[in-house]
Amino acid sequence: MALEITPVNGRADLRAFVELPYRLHAGTNWIPPFKLERYAFMTRALNPFFKHGDAAYFLARRDGRVVGRITAQYDRNFNDFHGNRWGFFGFLEFEDDQEVVDGLLAAAESWLRTHGRDRMVGPYDFTINDECGILIEGYEHEPMIRQPWHPPYYRERVEAAGLIKAMDVFHWHLNMSDRETKLLPILEELAVASQQKHGITIEKMSFWRLGRDLKEFNRIYNAAWSKNWCYSPYDSHDVADMAITYRLIFDRHWFMLARNPEGEVVAAAITIPDINQVYKQMKGGLLPMGWWHYLRRKRTIDRARVGFLGVLPEYQHTGVAAQLYIEHFDMCRQTPIRTGEPGWILETNTSMNRGLEAMGGHVNKRMRIYERLLEEGAEPSAPGEKVRRYVPKPAAG
Repeated sequence: MALEITPVNGRADLRAFVELPYRLHAGTNWIPPFKLERYAFMTRALNPFFKHGDAAYFLARRDGRVVGRITAQYDRNFNDFHGNRWGFFGFLEFEDDQEVVDGLLAAAESWLRTHGRDRMVGPYDFTINDECGILIEGYEHEPMIRQPWHPPYYRERVEAAGLIKAMDVFHWHLNMSDRETKLLPILEELAVASQQKHGITIEKMSFWRLGRDLKEFNRIYNAAWSKNWCYSPYDSHDVADMAITYRLIFDRHWFMLARNPEGEVVAAAITIPDINQVYKQMKGGLLPMGWWHYLRRKRTIDRARVGFLGVLPEYQHTGVAAQLYIEHFDMCRQTPIRTGEPGWILETNTSMNRGLEAMGGHVNKRMRIYERLLEEGAEPSAPGEKVRRYVPKPAAG
């Protein structure tokens, strides 16, 4: 049957777009997200991305049957910060069919060219701060909250379509219940120095003041991550939306700020109890018993997603990062959480990767971000041998 690629137009198309992965990945390690949240995320009026970006959604059909989907998008905040004309693709899902992948990528490329983009990078849903990358290692593990999961043929098909590697991102597994045997002594020494020599203390964010506390986090994020490859800044609309989302999963033990003796916030960490363990029981909805599993979530969740940990550049010598690391281990003694997964760690972030290795961690998932150059003469964003990349050691056993 002939393949047809068309823009999403109307509620029926949006429903088909949202529901495709629920059919494609049924019976796999993929965990179905909450459907109402996915519809809200894809709705322009409800997603703050559209305050500073634009996107088009596409569906692939054979004989009327949906067999794939993709978005094409660009982010003005990202382009303004980096002074470039990059565009992105995302939400890529497809049946194991090369023609489908080729057609979807061609549709995204055409839209981005029309909007003056010179490069197509992804997958990002919609930015690197959301789900990103194609899973290339760790298929046997369940995804944590806001992590993608893909079968092995995804990598094979996108590479056969001519996409080239831009960057790999690591997700580390940490056993945080055994501080005494997992942590190197140097981390304890740095943490003590952070408190005694530099006077830095850790406090927890407040549910009732979460909007204010996240503004402090955003200040740290925009300073600490701004030199990272493909850094995408948050603006006030993004932070306001983050406050709404995080209140639904807030746990005071895991939302941290670090202050200097003058009371200035100099570092922050946000760790998310893995609500995916609950979503797995909810099967994507509140009915018939999904609401019951959600209300009992604290009895279910025993792992966490370490999403953000950042330090102001001028305080990176103080050991405050070690203090935040150790606080995570200490919180495991007070909560049911036993394991954590720091994620989205660039393979070029050698210091962070070595720090996680020093805490007894190992890489258990690897995602790959791809790109396609849309103008002749453009250089790859992170060309192979010109970039120093961290090579993880094999996991013990």
